[in-house]
Amino acid sequence: MKKTYITSMPDHIGAFLKASRCFSALGINITRVSYNKAVDSHTLFIDAEGTAEQLRKADEELEKIGYLRTDEPGKTSIVLLEFCLKDVPGSVTDVLTLISEFNFNISYISSQENGTDYQYFKMGLFVDDADKISCFLDRAQELCQVRVIDYNRSEKVYDNSIFYSTYVHGLAQRMELSAEDHQKLLINVNLAMQTLDEEGLSPYRTFDSISKFAELLSISRGENFSPRISTHKISESTEILLIEPPCGSNTMIIKSCGEYLFIDSGYACYRPEMLAIFEKLIPGFRSMKKKILITHADVDHCGLLSEFDEILANEKTAECLENEYNGRNGYREENFLHKPYISICKILTGYQPVDPQKITKMWKSPASAGKPLTQIGFFTFGELNFEVYEGKGGHLPGEIVLVDYENHIAVTGDIYINIRGLTPEQAKYNQYAPILMTSVDTDPKLCAEERTAVLQRLGVGEWQIFGAHGFKKDYSVRL
Repeated sequence: MKKTYITSMPDHIGAFLKASRCFSALGINITRVSYNKAVDSHTLFIDAEGTAEQLRKADEELEKIGYLRTDEPGKTSIVLLEFCLKDVPGSVTDVLTLISEFNFNISYISSQENGTDYQYFKMGLFVDDADKISCFLDRAQELCQVRVIDYNRSEKVYDNSIFYSTYVHGLAQRMELSAEDHQKLLINVNLAMQTLDEEGLSPYRTFDSISKFAELLSISRGENFSPRISTHKISESTEILLIEPPCGSNTMIIKSCGEYLFIDSGYACYRPEMLAIFEKLIPGFRSMKKKILITHADVDHCGLLSEFDEILANEKTAECLENEYNGRNGYREENFLHKPYISICKILTGYQPVDPQKITKMWKSPASAGKPLTQIGFFTFGELNFEVYEGKGGHLPGEIVLVDYENHIAVTGDIYINIRGLTPEQAKYNQYAPILMTSVDTDPKLCAEERTAVLQRLGVGEWQIFGAHGFKKDYSVRL
């Protein structure tokens, strides 16, 4: 049995030794340790493996020596304030007197003259009561102009004694996470920092990227959710609706001969917005039997699977979804470079694994694929007749491509996307996964070979390529 301990340790020599002896005495194996004084001078993460009884005793021992964190999320924090003071002797005295009156500890002060009649004093105040800071701000405004600085967006870390608590609380508030998810997020943010730090990425770039990723997810919800929606006529009886959210994968809806097939479903955090769009585009959506095909098992393609009655997938994708449902790692989590980001992504977007009983395994995956793309079967929907190919896993194991040679349509998932067809919002969102996973592809070189193989599979003529991000690509093949 494994457990991650988030310990609040004294900042002195021998602190970790004391905790290590506690685990050793109980026969518990430490499998990971993460501590970076420059990031947070007191928080140390320990992954431990032992029996349930051993870990229970470790809880008791660490609590006795005061190493277990007991603070509630958001209970304490650093509030950064900027006071605009006249550049004259003693101008800061009244502010300091007020701070003393409220019994706030100052964790950071920075100020310098700027050639004007005013100085801007930045101060970090350690606050354990939100009501007190509100009252303090009202009083401080009577003395001078005061501006609250967002700790999560500040360029510097002004106080590192409680960085993780403050940082993760900001993310959790933004996405309205539960206390349980807050704790999971805390662990995985640290794991992302440690993993990428060992790959040479600055910890603060990791934190900045996660924060901006969460902000993009958050600001695109509700009334601000504005996907690009387009209709592509295939024949008199067949058309393709393409829905492109600002964050996450596209959703394709094929309407043919009065029936509907969905391809990929986007993030779970956009469930109400996407369902409202489906209802607007499809008469009787709520009551109809809903069928979806999945190009691969990435979290941004599978967020709404629970809304569908039948999920069509190949053998490997079905296996990945079943593993997630049964509490095991999906394909992304098996890659140590990708696991932290994917775990964070699942927490922030509210991803829930789908019941495998809904999954229909349409095609058997090849035992050993020698080529970048291997034909694994056929698929017919309405007037469309697709040949189905499985990639070798350059982007993700189980990835498929569908090619209709009669209607010159290719559905390529993430193997081939129209980079130049991204909206500004999509392009901004797409910046962060490559940073936080080091690459969006499991094997970038192999994925490049698969993209080439996709284009080589297309015959002479004018083609419409529907990737999972960005607009449709018009592609011409000539003799």
